[in-house]
Formats: sequence, structure tokens, C-alpha cells
Amino acid sequence: MDDVLKLLEQDEWRIIDQSSLGPMFHPLQSFAMDDTLCESVGTGLSNAVARTWVHHHSVILGIQDIRLPYLVDGLKFLEESGYRYIVRTSGGLAVYLDEGVLNITLVFPEKEKGIEINRGYEAMYRFVQLMFADLTDQIKAGEIHGSYCPGSYDLSINGKKFAGISQRRVKKGVAVQIYLCVTGSGSKRAEVIRQFYEKSLKGAVTKFAYPQIKPEVMASLSELLGIDITIEQCMLRFLQVLKKVSGGKFYTSQLSAEESDLYEHYYKRVVERNEKWLP
Repeated sequence: MDDVLKLLEQDEWRIIDQSSLGPMFHPLQSFAMDDTLCESVGTGLSNAVARTWVHHHSVILGIQDIRLPYLVDGLKFLEESGYRYIVRTSGGLAVYLDEGVLNITLVFPEKEKGIEINRGYEAMYRFVQLMFADLTDQIKAGEIHGSYCPGSYDLSINGKKFAGISQRRVKKGVAVQIYLCVTGSGSKRAEVIRQFYEKSLKGAVTKFAYPQIKPEVMASLSELLGIDITIEQCMLRFLQVLKKVSGGKFYTSQLSAEESDLYEHYYKRVVERNEKWLP
């Protein structure tokens, strides 16, 4: 087994499924949850964690987005269009989440040697390839120019992006996060982000190069594979891969009492940061 797959082969995986909590589940809760699990896994309180989550009608901004010259106008557009928004602590730029987008976080312990950044990205890339191996062998990793939140680990089929990966590290825990556009129109999602940048930039020249979004380079898995795939079906595929890489050693759970205290700390912190960062 190669080095990347060894990372997926943890002694035991703990599953936290938050994919069906509905529209009241706020994105701030998710990012506090990942920080909590990073510390818990990194300090040995918990086994490696695989968390699944879905948020409705949300735009998740990156740190660079809060420096947009006309951010107030961009945020007004999001509000008037019915989207809530937050700034996340992990890397990247604005992404769009709704009930047709499945998010997965894999939280690894950084043991003696540490986990190189690219190894974390590769692990998630391989995980997604395994999830859909019976449907396609065409999932590629590489930046898709014109997509939102572009990066070297954009996942695409035939040049159209359906997923993006980011990372977050807290106290020797490594959270590798991915959003998978499963159903619906990838280009319609991209059009919302395109308009957000248009209204937030108004043609201004900035030191940081924000993406020039071309909605046609983004699509959902259902569109790319030509079959209807649901979030529930993706969840089943996720569990099947986890079973395969772990040898069946996984269990489901919620936060422990100690982790709940940690969560309150991280939730307060992410709320305070958003209050400070956003106008």
C-alpha cells in the first residue's frame, strides 16, 4: 500500500454524520466543529474522524475575500439573493454550498513524522476517486481556471470542476475538507459567485488576483456523469470506501462531554472572528 493510502488506513475511523441536519444547521457550527475535532484527534482524545455535512443556501468566504474593495455591495447582493455568508478559517476563496453539495472532512492525527500538505490533499483526491470508481476513471486533480476557489487540487471530469479541497491544522490535528457538487447546476452556482465578485470589485485593480469566473467550467457530478446521483447515494459510497480502507473498523458517535466544551470555545472564537472580519 502506498504512502497516501496508508494515511487513509487508520486504526479505527470515527464517523460524525451531519449531512441531514437541514437548513437550520449554520456554517459557523461546521467550522467550529472541524477545529474541535482537529484538537481532539491531534491530542489523542479521539480516533481519526470522517465527518459529512451539508449547508443550505450559503456562501463561504475566504480570508482574502474580506479585502475586496466593495465587499459591502457584494454582501448586500448575497443577502438580497437569499444567501447567508461566513468567513472560514481554512484556506481558499469563496465557495457556494447548498442542499446539493456534500462536504466531507477527514481529520488525521499528526504523529511523529507529520503530514505533508500535499499528502493530505492526495489522500482526499484518492478517496473521491475510490467513491466513484465504478462510474468513471476520469477524475483529475489540477487547477481549473475560471472556477471559483481555484487551486491545484480542483477535482474535475473533462475539464469541468465539481469539487475543491482545503486544509486546516490545529494542535497536531489535520482536517482535509472537500465540497462535492453532487446534484443541480454547477454553472448556476458559479454564476452567483461571479456576480458576488463583480459587485465586490467593480473593475478595481487589486494586489491580490481574484478569479475571473467562467460559469461554464463548473458542473455537478450528476451533470458530468449523465445520471442522477443523490446526496444519500454519495453517503453510501463514502461509507463503502471508509469500510474498504479501514477494514471495517469504524463507528458513529457524537461529541463527548470534553469535546462539547472544546466546541463551545471554538464556536465562540469563529463567531468573534466573523464579527471582526465582516462589515
